[in-house]
Amino acid sequence: MAGVRLDGIVKAYGGLQVVHGIDLEVAEKEFVVLVGPSGCGKSTTLRMIAGLEEISDGQLTIDDRVMNRVSPKDRDVAMVFQNYALYPHLNVADNIAFGLRIRREKPAAIQAAVREVGGILGLTDYLERRPADLSGGQRQRVAMGRAIVRRPKVFLFDEPLSNLDAKLRTQMRAEIKRLHNRLGATSIYVTHDQVEAMTLADRIVVMNNGRIEQTGTPMELFLNPANTFVASFLGAPPMNMVRATVTDGPRGPEAEVDGHRIPLAPLAALRNASGREVILGIRPEFVTLAAKDVPGRVPVTPDLVETLGSEALVHTTLAGVPFVIRSDTIGRMGAIEGATGFTVAPELIRVFDVDTGTALPGQANPT
Repeated sequence: MAGVRLDGIVKAYGGLQVVHGIDLEVAEKEFVVLVGPSGCGKSTTLRMIAGLEEISDGQLTIDDRVMNRVSPKDRDVAMVFQNYALYPHLNVADNIAFGLRIRREKPAAIQAAVREVGGILGLTDYLERRPADLSGGQRQRVAMGRAIVRRPKVFLFDEPLSNLDAKLRTQMRAEIKRLHNRLGATSIYVTHDQVEAMTLADRIVVMNNGRIEQTGTPMELFLNPANTFVASFLGAPPMNMVRATVTDGPRGPEAEVDGHRIPLAPLAALRNASGREVILGIRPEFVTLAAKDVPGRVPVTPDLVETLGSEALVHTTLAGVPFVIRSDTIGRMGAIEGATGFTVAPELIRVFDVDTGTALPGQANPT
């Protein structure tokens, strides 16, 4: 396996620049997920790594070798596509073996490799079938098998699960993660699905408008997002964003929202900041529903409760914007139905600059 390094990578189509000087280093055996909304440049970046798109500027290195002018077949990478890209006239075994036959491997070695990969992916009983006779999940396993059998230095995944239903996506996520752990492969995975990013990645790279917004472990990005874009993109439902005004409280800074005060962590950036407008970021998971007799509660009026089995989403508004609270339901439905407000610990509130959207410095990860 090998590491991958992008230094100032740019992609432009004529005068239109769509990827703006990306710097990224993927360590050997690391699983990195590029995530972001449609059109953010993540798939274009992946295709430049694969050699399917020409790099307009910057340098790409794989295993300490500059790859800018190296043809795709000589980069020793394997790509798994969204649409599987299987040959419909070939059976599973021949689809998996196709790349090895192009490389003129010995027939005995090809057969052994196909059997091994078929066993790893649970395809042994399907090797004689054609793609039309397989389910979507089985086809995606064949596509992965075709990549695995080559034993490349780097695996590239371009939204491989987007064509599957919700149940299959969950199953395939687990299979991909187990496969990565088993092979110890260097993997770069593109998705617009933040759940896939959170569950699969060693590190997540959040992209927007052709730029990297933040890079870090899933929990680093979830707990301490660098800006409002990352905060609102990661999380289901996303982080609540509420405008507030900083005031001086008896024990430190507070935020005034709708005439109510919410204590904040004692950040250096909020010293002598009374009157400053900020954005509060509050994860639905960190909010506690509260009845009228709970001191310090912020009053709200729930207008919709979505019950999801073991938990519920309570929808309300705060300062004129939607505000969602996630709550356990087991033994708590009475508390949910009787709630008229909420509390939240100061250290669980993220504070962002109202003009730039960037997180104020000095905010530690909640423990």
